[in-house]
Amino acid sequence: MTQTLEYVDVLVVGAGLSGVGAACHLQKEAPKLTFAIVEARAVSGGTWDLFRYPNVRSDSDMYTLGYEFEPWLDKKSIADGDSILRYIRETAAKYGVEEKIQYSTKVTSASWHSGEAKWTVGLVDSETGAERTIKCNFLWGNTGYYRYDEGFRPHFENEESFTGQIVHPQFWPEDLAIDGKRVVVIGSGATAMTLVPALAQTAGHVTMLQRSPTYVAARPDVDAFANFLQSKLPAKMAFRLIRWKNVTLSTLAFQLSRRRPEVIKKALRQGAIDALPEGFDVDTHFSPAYNPWDQRLCLVPNGDLFAAISAGTVDVVTEHIERFTAHGIVLKSGVEIPADIIVTATGLSVQMLGGMTIDLDGTPLDISTTVAYKGIMLTGVPNLAMTFGYTNASWTLKADLTARYICRLLNEMRRQKKRTCTPEFPSSGTSDIPYIELASGYIARAANQLPKQGTKMPWRLYQNYFLDTALFRLRRVNDHMKFS
Repeated sequence: MTQTLEYVDVLVVGAGLSGVGAACHLQKEAPKLTFAIVEARAVSGGTWDLFRYPNVRSDSDMYTLGYEFEPWLDKKSIADGDSILRYIRETAAKYGVEEKIQYSTKVTSASWHSGEAKWTVGLVDSETGAERTIKCNFLWGNTGYYRYDEGFRPHFENEESFTGQIVHPQFWPEDLAIDGKRVVVIGSGATAMTLVPALAQTAGHVTMLQRSPTYVAARPDVDAFANFLQSKLPAKMAFRLIRWKNVTLSTLAFQLSRRRPEVIKKALRQGAIDALPEGFDVDTHFSPAYNPWDQRLCLVPNGDLFAAISAGTVDVVTEHIERFTAHGIVLKSGVEIPADIIVTATGLSVQMLGGMTIDLDGTPLDISTTVAYKGIMLTGVPNLAMTFGYTNASWTLKADLTARYICRLLNEMRRQKKRTCTPEFPSSGTSDIPYIELASGYIARAANQLPKQGTKMPWRLYQNYFLDTALFRLRRVNDHMKFS
């Protein structure tokens, strides 16, 4: 989009998986409203264009990570990053939202003016630095939850002495040569689990160095039942059935892990024992002290991590780092791991709403003092929404519910001829529960950036698609919402 707009009814921030989905819903369900999408980068796709490290993939099945309105037709259920990126861009083109995107346009600020019932949004051209503004009635952040320009990267003692390369997965060099090299990957999250078996295919040897273990589950990347349904039924019908089957199974597994964690722990432990060589120390390397889903559970398609360990091309070390040396890493035990390349898969830097500053009639907003309404709006903040997907299931399940609710809300405002909608938290309620109830390090580090949640609907985040379907689609659209 080359033209400069002065006003739209809805401004969508971000053209990744969430932003494209939001725009498609607006196009279909709120066709009388004008909207535009602003994207800080020069291309669409968000996460799936940014991450370029080897074997980048989803750890959610595409029948639930895909949009509810656009069937996933590929044979692979667990897809690679390029396939997901292609799906996002093809959807944007198919539904006519590509032409609504203003690229290289970063949102820096948003100021609400009650007298106008409008946001004045500060924009900067990411390439030239030129600044301008656009006004909108409703501001909708689809920016994800982490910084694109900076990953989490702790400093390690004496790391300056290391003579090899240190690489963060978020900024993977295209020309990085790993053939025959000794590679140490620091971390035990989804990124490390993805990278390690991919690097092991050409590296001399790979070591996954973790401070503490993570629960890991193996799963086929092809869903045979899904492919069978797709061969027998119309595409949309098969997609809906597969989607609901996968949602049901994942919800049951999550609920069981919360109510009977020992059952899930035992099953995961046995799965690792069965997949790894006899005598492998599963309890040290794959049996965390916490319960499943206190932190995210990692998925390894076709058990590729376990296969690489069994083949001898990968080993796992669970210990704390003492310091770097010129040629590797010394552990607290005194053992040194030799390395030519060190990959710091140490996590993300959390950032809400793309880092924009927000003020309400001149008063700066501190998001951490607010309570989240349905997980997507903020108490006392008019006409502002943010898409934040599930932490225990596919992101897009919640993103689709969010988009359909926002369209309902906007259509109801239009029907009532109202210009403002503001969530109102009851004075008798409590608001000290963290927005995201995970013990993961990246969440703990961001506690002062996140809103809180309440103790019951619509302020409580249940991380449950079935409850949220009722909350978003069946309850009154103006529940605890002030229109004016």
